[in-house]
Amino acid sequence: MCADHVGQAPDYAARRGALRSLLVENGVDALLVTDLVNLRYLTGFTGSNAALLVHSWDMRNAEDRTVIGTDGRYRTQVAEQVPDLRAEIARATARRILELAGEWQLGRVGYESHIVTVEQHRGFVEQRTGLEFVPTPGLVEQLRMVKDAYEVAQLRAACAVGDAGLATLLERGLLRPGRTERQVARDLEWAMYEHGADAVSFETIVATGVNSAVPHHRPTEAVLAAGDFVKLDFGATVGGYHSDMTRTFVLGTPSDWQREVYELVEASQRAGREALRPGVKVADVDAASRAVIEAAGHGKLFVHGLGHGVGLQIHEAPGIAKNGTGTLLAGVAVTVEPGVYFPGRGGVRIEDTLVVREGGPELLTNTSKDLTVVD
Repeated sequence: MCADHVGQAPDYAARRGALRSLLVENGVDALLVTDLVNLRYLTGFTGSNAALLVHSWDMRNAEDRTVIGTDGRYRTQVAEQVPDLRAEIARATARRILELAGEWQLGRVGYESHIVTVEQHRGFVEQRTGLEFVPTPGLVEQLRMVKDAYEVAQLRAACAVGDAGLATLLERGLLRPGRTERQVARDLEWAMYEHGADAVSFETIVATGVNSAVPHHRPTEAVLAAGDFVKLDFGATVGGYHSDMTRTFVLGTPSDWQREVYELVEASQRAGREALRPGVKVADVDAASRAVIEAAGHGKLFVHGLGHGVGLQIHEAPGIAKNGTGTLLAGVAVTVEPGVYFPGRGGVRIEDTLVVREGGPELLTNTSKDLTVVD
């Protein structure tokens, strides 16, 4: 699998065109993009220093002033990755971009106020470019919520790598009593690299025994033992896009309480998946899953939201939680990951990555969710 060539190539110009519509709606003449993830989404550029000015131009009456800036280290890279935009080479990229915006008298320039620091904003103002700076948070993130065909292909590939990595771990007998959480985590990560991962999505969680009751436990030298729950939460990155999956196993014969809690979380996760439909409130999706656990009397042991968006970042909008806002749209990629955690005893979480579709979600993580016993 070649991560850079999965699916149809992205149409960055179309993405910037969609953004221009939002700029008009928000009454700004241009947007200064300084968040590198948003910049990658709009241009394909993957360097570590860049700024982008997206001009809300009227092609009948004005020249498009959209321009990308980066420093000399990326002169060749920006030419290769963003051949359709003017590139400015300067170490202080945002400063240079704003100088140009001032020369062009663009007027009202939006900036990513949820990203820009107070000090950075002060620097914008002190440049005295004659521009009016307008806070415009979350515009690119709004576009990023709905994935296009290219993005879904990348997500499918990333999830397939996660599935294959876990299958390899199990086939090689590397999840067994006597090994440590850290050993299992490193072996799972290496298996994902073997299957084509560009990187891991986040620090792999391996939590055995009582540690499985800690939602975001970090792997330690704790030794896996017969009778333990073992929770694995992990993901792979392919072409910049992340996968996210959690499976919980039992080492040896499961006890009655382990079967009961596993079946409860499995039923809750199924309810959450089935609630994913375009037009459904995200809070209602959380409620559908949470109600199953609450009916069993364990509501207080489900201590986090049901899920989150996933894409170029492992945690994106929308958040699926009790206090989540907004409704789902077709094409949104999300996780569904309920959990029940008994402190000092153990816990279960089951998580999938899915894409919201008319008629039911598309499941991207295909590893079985049946209770798996590892001897």
